[in-house]
Amino acid sequence: MKKNLPFCLSIVAATLLVACSPATPTKQANNNEAVSVVASAPLAEKIPYEMVMHGDTRIDNYYWMRDDKREDPKVLAHLEAENHYADAMLAGTKPLQTELFEEMKSRIKKDDDSVPTRSGSFYYSSEMRGDNEYPVYVRSSDFAGTDKQVLLDANKLAEGHEYYNLGGLSASPDDKLLAYAEDTLSRRIYNIKFKDLQSGELLGDELQGTSGTTLWANDNKTVYYIKKDPQTLLGYQVFRHTLGTPQEQDELVYEESDNTFYTGISKSKDDSLIYIHHSSTETSGVSLIDANNPNAQPQAFVPRETGLEYEVAKLGDTFYVLTNLDAQNFRLMKVAADKLGDKSHWQEVIAHRPDVQLQGFELFNQHLVYQQRHNGQSELFVQKLSGGPAHKLSFNDNAYMVHLYGNNELDNPALRVYYTSMTTPGTHYDVDLNSFALNQLKQQPVLGDFDSANYASERLFVEARDGAKVPVTLVYRKDKFKKDGTNPLYQYGYGSYGATMDPGFSSNRLSLLDRGIVYAIAHIRGSEMLGRPWYEDGKKLTKKNTFNDFIDVTKALVAQGYGHKDKVVAAGGSAGGLLMGAVINQAPEHYLAVAAHVPFVDVVTTMLDESIPLTTNEYDEWGNPNDKTYYDYMLSYSPYDQVKAQAYPHLLVTTGLHDSQVQYFEPAKWVAKLREMKTDSNMLVFKTDMEAGHGGASGRFKRLHDTALEYAFFLDRLSK
Repeated sequence: MKKNLPFCLSIVAATLLVACSPATPTKQANNNEAVSVVASAPLAEKIPYEMVMHGDTRIDNYYWMRDDKREDPKVLAHLEAENHYADAMLAGTKPLQTELFEEMKSRIKKDDDSVPTRSGSFYYSSEMRGDNEYPVYVRSSDFAGTDKQVLLDANKLAEGHEYYNLGGLSASPDDKLLAYAEDTLSRRIYNIKFKDLQSGELLGDELQGTSGTTLWANDNKTVYYIKKDPQTLLGYQVFRHTLGTPQEQDELVYEESDNTFYTGISKSKDDSLIYIHHSSTETSGVSLIDANNPNAQPQAFVPRETGLEYEVAKLGDTFYVLTNLDAQNFRLMKVAADKLGDKSHWQEVIAHRPDVQLQGFELFNQHLVYQQRHNGQSELFVQKLSGGPAHKLSFNDNAYMVHLYGNNELDNPALRVYYTSMTTPGTHYDVDLNSFALNQLKQQPVLGDFDSANYASERLFVEARDGAKVPVTLVYRKDKFKKDGTNPLYQYGYGSYGATMDPGFSSNRLSLLDRGIVYAIAHIRGSEMLGRPWYEDGKKLTKKNTFNDFIDVTKALVAQGYGHKDKVVAAGGSAGGLLMGAVINQAPEHYLAVAAHVPFVDVVTTMLDESIPLTTNEYDEWGNPNDKTYYDYMLSYSPYDQVKAQAYPHLLVTTGLHDSQVQYFEPAKWVAKLREMKTDSNMLVFKTDMEAGHGGASGRFKRLHDTALEYAFFLDRLSK
């Protein structure tokens, strides 16, 4: 995009889209120092749009910004005007953005390989080289990679595309064919292609409009995939495709009739079954398809039951079941393969514990591995299936993230684990399932003068206004922190969907820590940091706990000397953007500056519109506003609806034009209303990536520009 374009676009009078406000001096939120303005903010036209529900009338003056086709010249002109204004207002930070970008890029090892994972007869991995934005995918017959075969070079495939995402790589059972999926628009709709790994040629088959996942039946010519609704973007149909036949002839194997459910597919470790996963926020289930029979039809594991959640894994003639049946924090059961269809046959393996959440498990021929969360911390246990006590794996940090990956085979002698903390770069281990010895395979390199000993992490609990104890994880550079209330504080939060933002390492974050900023993650309600009850207490009619927790954490950290009261910045994205919007409506005085990325801010309007992608799946998270009780509650905190005439912090808002999760027009409308209503002269800038979607830019270095923009925005505001 060109720099320094005219600040006011010339819009023909008939469109009446963007007006230019008179230049006014801006002031910092924490003092009265005037700053010169070089541009005028775009003022959007107000066209009243009336919405009536439950006898309540809302007027949305900016509803016209919605264009599902992303083609309306008036809307595009407004977004471009906002981009030009943002460029002008942030022009003074360009040198700092460049400095930060180069700084972050310099920590990344250009030639870097992933740790190979075994799947069938091969070990699969990816390789990054030089300044490439994307990996090259390879496989070898052994872990050492002595006979590497290049499967795909994503850099070549991405040529000519502003955005590119490669996913769903899946080799046929005989290892001769490769299925892979491409998204070139960032709407998470993939086209699946097939490559002959012997000749290197593409097959004529191409499956369009899919979720990106391909599963092979065991005949090497039949594949299963999920097709998405092009409007709602719900993956709701499972199709069976035979190679060499047109997609139009594919057999519909399963269709989800309830639009509050997501549909997924996977394959059992022993390759005997295709699983169809049915999941909503509060209910889940599984159907089974015989992978050896290309004509098989799905059979329900047990009949779907509202409120019952479970997932399954197969070992021999036994299925293990992780479920919330009479267990809010989940328990592990098992059932014989000939007793399916009736949960009364389920037998308990690990009992429910009210203070411990059972999160997941992996099966091996002789071992069961399970992961639980106790007092906010993940723990891993290995237990022999023949009996005996479970062994807990030990890690050094007081707050960390650990998860399992790449454990694809039942006969693996070791457990693959990924471990990281706020001060420990991502580390890959193989854990011997018999001796429990940890074999470090790789620690993510951080180039430059990084030394983990220079940094410290703390884990503490903050008392919220209703007495709940909210976990917080902090990290800072030791020689730049005195706990005397002088440091700037960066606070991050999410708090929705039960998503728990465990503390992990970020080399980019060093650019903040090395400048004296304390970084904090607030593990607020709406996550599952303290188990399922912590999530339940932060959704639907208890959603406001999420916002209150975040504000209370800010106040407590300032009171305890972790941050200066006038130097607090905050950031969140997607549902975390909703958090940002609610917080600055409720308590703007506590924040100097806020970044809201792809923010979900127009809660009521979106949740009333079933044509908007993914809306119906969200009812169990936010509530269904067709019910007046939920309508009233959601309206009382919806960031867009609750914008008021008051002072707001400095704001950076970002979105992607092709976002499939949170439509671009939500933040666009929100910014327009904020410009209209706010009484301060603080900075409000809105950036739309005209090529990207919910995940932002693609490519490992391109993404750094987005991070550099946010960091420069905050550092600039903190320096005033």
